[in-house]
Amino acid sequence: MPRLLLHVLLILVPVVALFAVLPEYYGNHLLLFNFIVFLILAQGVNIIYGFTGYLPFGYVGFFGAGAYGFSLMVMHLQAPPLQALAVGAAAAVALGLLLTPLLRLSGAYFSIANLAAALAVLQVVSNPNLESMTKGPYGVSLSGVFDPPRAYTAALAILAATLLAVIYLRNSRLGLALQAIREDAVSAAMAGINVVRERVIAWLLSALVAGLTGGVFAWYVSVFYPETVFSSEFTIFAIVFALFGGTATVIGPILGVLILYGIYNAVGISTPQYFQLIYGVVIMGVVLFLPNGLVSLLRRWGIDVP
Repeated sequence: MPRLLLHVLLILVPVVALFAVLPEYYGNHLLLFNFIVFLILAQGVNIIYGFTGYLPFGYVGFFGAGAYGFSLMVMHLQAPPLQALAVGAAAAVALGLLLTPLLRLSGAYFSIANLAAALAVLQVVSNPNLESMTKGPYGVSLSGVFDPPRAYTAALAILAATLLAVIYLRNSRLGLALQAIREDAVSAAMAGINVVRERVIAWLLSALVAGLTGGVFAWYVSVFYPETVFSSEFTIFAIVFALFGGTATVIGPILGVLILYGIYNAVGISTPQYFQLIYGVVIMGVVLFLPNGLVSLLRRWGIDVP
């Protein structure tokens, strides 16, 4: 059986099926939805960082662009949610195209510039002078399309598509080319790889993933402020989850979200006074002893990690 199909059957299908069934047995649908959001965002970070080495501190900018693209279509054109979702994704990709010159930078310079760009977008949408268009700092209300069950289903579809994209990268020549560029861009170019094109593809794909997620988040919550969808927590959590599990793999970010976000909700609610300590110790332990994430431990045991 081809590895791509095997990974679809062993990873994509069980994960999507699990979150499709859980709402029937677990009443906190918002928590399940948040799990899906971070599963998608962690894979989006995985695409750009795991496969190319660019660490996007401002990744939330694409998420916020998707949320506001969705909202503007609903507020001003009364567009149906799926159409607005497509526009939100297009807005994130357009922002990605605008920011492609950042790919000329590397390391901390890229990360800081990307963060500055996200903050700039936040300042634009929260500008009181744009209240008639974006509602400025006063928040967005989309009560007319409030439909959590349909938004949850759409989020599941986005999760499935994102996992499929990462599985493809893990098993395709494009994914190998991106990893070669990550290791040594000069050598990759000498081997005939179009370095600029492949980087832009990964960059825009990660922007598309975040834009779709931001749009479906806006659909699900329907009421939010600019600081909500541009919160740095989305970026920090997505990066930490991806690094904790292991990047450039399919299963790594999934493990990171399920374990760390599970601890975040279990410990943070039951014993909040010890939460920061326990959470910090867990993350520090993995960083010190498993710098390549949990998947490196599985590889030490001889397990082929997809």
